Amino acid sequence: MAMLNRVHLNGLRAVETVARLGSLAAAAGELNVSVSAVSQQISRTEKQLGQALFERTASGLVLTEFGAVFAARLGAGFRELSQAVALADEATQCTLVVSVAPAFASKWLLPRLSRHFDRHPNVLLRIDASVRLANLDHSDIDIAIRLGDGKWPGGRAELLLAQEVFPVCAPAIAQKLKSIEDLAQTCAITDERAMINWESWFETAGVPPVTFLKGARFTDPMLCLESAIAGHGVMLGWQLLAADALADGRLVAPFGIRAQSGLGYWLVTSSTKAESRKVRDFKAWIREEIEATMARFGSADAKPAGAIAVERTEAPSYVGSDIKLRQAGS
Repeated sequence: MAMLNRVHLNGLRAVETVARLGSLAAAAGELNVSVSAVSQQISRTEKQLGQALFERTASGLVLTEFGAVFAARLGAGFRELSQAVALADEATQCTLVVSVAPAFASKWLLPRLSRHFDRHPNVLLRIDASVRLANLDHSDIDIAIRLGDGKWPGGRAELLLAQEVFPVCAPAIAQKLKSIEDLAQTCAITDERAMINWESWFETAGVPPVTFLKGARFTDPMLCLESAIAGHGVMLGWQLLAADALADGRLVAPFGIRAQSGLGYWLVTSSTKAESRKVRDFKAWIREEIEATMARFGSADAKPAGAIAVERTEAPSYVGSDIKLRQAGS
């Protein structure tokens, strides 16, 4: 390896290219340099090696006996280098970078990723856990999953699922809650960064507001969920984030009152980049997973007779637009 340090790579490329193509002019064209530059690189390499690689004849350069053996080894070496570089390109092409908020990644996406691995074993997933939506035109992010109204400048957004918001709590807490008024006897678990708070939820759901006992406040929705599961009080649960805990009984929705938030989870991609096969495959996979989640969620979310549910009459926009109450089952 030490000997390689005294031989310039450009010179070796010049030798291999001239030997393969048979002329200085052809090599200069492939290497995008002048004929004199190729000639100088060969002379410099011969001097560094202490061996003549070509004979200078009237008809051009002819490989010496040593040069023929040397050029054959160089050709094999450069082919290996080319394959090594291609591996990096292949790895880049087969890596799918998904940007997603940490709470959604932890509570919904991660438990399902093994099924994506099984279906697409050649795709390497890299999860960028962030609430900030980077400029997708100038980043390595292939697709983002975001909660919002679908309006992201420079992004192409497709609705994944409109989100309902409703009170959830541990089963032991739910046993004490027979009506909305009973919330006054329990603690509210508050997500300080939530896009919808208790006050706006009461208004949206069309029920009288309740003053809770003082409860824990968090700046992370994952901690709110864990606090609710631990029995610390009642929180406003977002449908997808709470779906698994509702399905397995760690959480229950004590009332049949559910309000559309006016927001939803969206798949966001660059509006200027062509959509790759790996992105299309991911979209198809995640929609199937959403469908399976909602089927499971629906079976675990049977509402009592006469409970009040909330439905929306138009596509999601902002909280507070056309929302109406209906009797469950109507």
